[in-house]
This record gives sequence, C-alpha cells and structure tokens, in this order.
Amino acid sequence: MTKEEKEKHRQDFKKELKKFTESLREYVSTEKGDWTIKGFIDIYKNIYTISSDTKIVSKILEIHIFPKILQFADSIGYSIMLAEMQNWYPDLSFVKKDNQAVKFAVDLKTTYRDPDFPGHINGFTLGSHGTYFRDRNSTKNIQFAYSHYTAHFCLGIIYTRADFGDIKETEIFEVRELEEPYGQKKIGERQVTTVENLKSITSVIKDFDFFVAEKWEIASDHQGSANTANIGSITNIQDLKNRNGIFAGLGEEWFDEYWINHGSATMVKDGKTKKITKLKDYLEFKGRTDLVQKIVTKQTKKKNSK
Repeated sequence: MTKEEKEKHRQDFKKELKKFTESLREYVSTEKGDWTIKGFIDIYKNIYTISSDTKIVSKILEIHIFPKILQFADSIGYSIMLAEMQNWYPDLSFVKKDNQAVKFAVDLKTTYRDPDFPGHINGFTLGSHGTYFRDRNSTKNIQFAYSHYTAHFCLGIIYTRADFGDIKETEIFEVRELEEPYGQKKIGERQVTTVENLKSITSVIKDFDFFVAEKWEIASDHQGSANTANIGSITNIQDLKNRNGIFAGLGEEWFDEYWINHGSATMVKDGKTKKITKLKDYLEFKGRTDLVQKIVTKQTKKKNSK
C-alpha cells in the first residue's frame, strides 16, 4: 500500500467515524440528556440501579453502543475483531472486508467531567508505550502488530456523573409500567420502591459528549498512570474535541519518537543525569530547540471555587 493510498483510507475512515459518533448522543440519552440505561432487571421485573463506579459505567456504556458499532462497521465495508484478551490493545480492530491490509485500531474511552475543574475531564490512558509500541512488529498484548494498523483512533465518551445524593446504589424499583403482581415488596433487607415509569428513575450519568481523534492528536507528554507504561491524554474538553494535544503542532512522527524513548533516553541537564519525561527536554536532547515553540501548551486545571 502506497503512502497516498494509506492516507486516503485514513481520511475516509476518520470522516465516517466522526459522522457515526454524531448519532450516538441521541441513541444513549433521553430528551433531557439522561442516560437511557436505568439499571438491571430481574425476572420479577424489579429494576436494580447501577453502581456509579466508573469501571462499571464504562463497561455498560461499551455494551450499550456495541450493536451500533457493529452496524456502522458493516455499513462502511469493515468487519470488527475484538481484543482476544482483556488487557490487549486495541478494544476494536476494524478490518476492511475487500482489502484486509487496511486495519484501524479503535479504543473506546469513557471519562467524566471533573466537578472540581470546569472544562476538564478526569483523564484517561491511550495505550501502552511498552513492548508493542517500541517494537512495531511485536504481537505481545496487541491484536495485530502496531505497524499493521493504518491509523490508531480513540472514540471518546464524556459524561457528567449524577450527584451522589441522588443515587442510592442499593435501591430497587418496581416500575408500574412493568408491574406484574407477585406479592413481594422486600428483597433481602432492601425495600422495593414503586415508581410510575422507567424515566423517573435517576440515571447515574448524563449530558454526553462524543469525539473522535487519532491518539497522537490528543496525547500529553506524561504517563496516564504512575505504575504502568501508559500514554496519558490531555484533559481540557475543548482541546480534546479540537484534537489539540501537545503534539498537534509537531505531528505523529514526533509523538512516536518521544513515547518510544520516554523514560529510557537520558540527558545531562544542569550537571545532572536525568531520564527524559518531558517533550521540551526531548527536543533539547535531539538538538531541536527550534521546535519548542511548536509544543502546544497544556491548559492546566483551575480548581472550581466553592
């Protein structure tokens, strides 16, 4: 595949993926912006509210939109391969049906608006910068070798968490519109509350925003977690939507080179040896101080005054 062909496939896929995400807000939320998922239902038609734990919410959100993703992939001539193991990258591999050399990595990233820092999210990781990232032909912890993907995308979902005072994680509802008399008004030690309809149950999340970006476009220059080799994201919501990460002015090649060498390359600065963990230091190490001005300055979080 030539460079021109690869770029055309990349732009075509990106355009279709962005168009698809525009339909997801209506799919997952009510007219008031609440999540349409209210809880789990048992055979007696009781609704058990969902925990507000972010890992649980993220997994259910992924399950919720997965049928739509399958439809989307088929509509543009792609099949989907799921990661074989839970910790493998990426979440979804899109493989073009009539040309299996064309593959796209798509990671689903869900995160919530940070209530203490307006305009920012809690942050997320963009995959490892370990073995498969450094050795582009490695198949360790990755579905296909990194270099076999035409591009690497994030489908991001941003939401607001409901006030915890409005949510009782052990609450059970008997919904009148599903009501089927069976004489049970208490389950274990928990009381069953009767409500008129499903919409009256408080959703644990609301106010969705969706975005699509190649992961280099929204990357920061710091790790996303202290104890694992994961690339961190930027946290400003507008920068995420505008794909305005720290590498946006430098390009994907500098993103790749920096993260391949993150924490392993060393330099002498102020008479001391240090591992390079900042983009500015890396450009200085490479003798490219002329490019420092192209680093997109990160907007720092400003705490909400209460």
